[in-house]
Amino acid sequence: MISLRPARSTDLPFLYDCLCDLEEMTLNRAAFERIFLENVADPRVRYLLAEADNVPVGFLNCHVQGLLHHAGLVGEIQEMYVLPNWRSKGVGQQLVEHLVTMAQQEGWINLEVTSNRRRTRTHEFYERMGFATTHVKLVMPMPAPTL
Repeated sequence: MISLRPARSTDLPFLYDCLCDLEEMTLNRAAFERIFLENVADPRVRYLLAEADNVPVGFLNCHVQGLLHHAGLVGEIQEMYVLPNWRSKGVGQQLVEHLVTMAQQEGWINLEVTSNRRRTRTHEFYERMGFATTHVKLVMPMPAPTL
């Protein structure tokens, strides 16, 4: 059985490993830790952790902000990851459904998600959950700062 709870600072190692796998790279651990600890303390950032028998199996991160062009609150899923051996077992669905309930209770206008173009199975999952492709996200990578 899967249980959901807000993520805590002690969940950092699990989230770090998940996101390194998701991004297929080793992320800067010090920068990751600084950002995660800032986010966990920010009430506009929601982290949900999925556990099976008190062992983490997945998580979801959503930022909530008031946007002028919506004249209301909008949540955007920033990251979601489920351990490979737990995929297609309803973990992601539970995470998203919990977030949808939260969005409805708090009166959000929209719930959005951006996903890398190559993650077609992920897109299919979100479409099954009720998301629709309505926008195009354009990204301009910035050069690394010189120190």
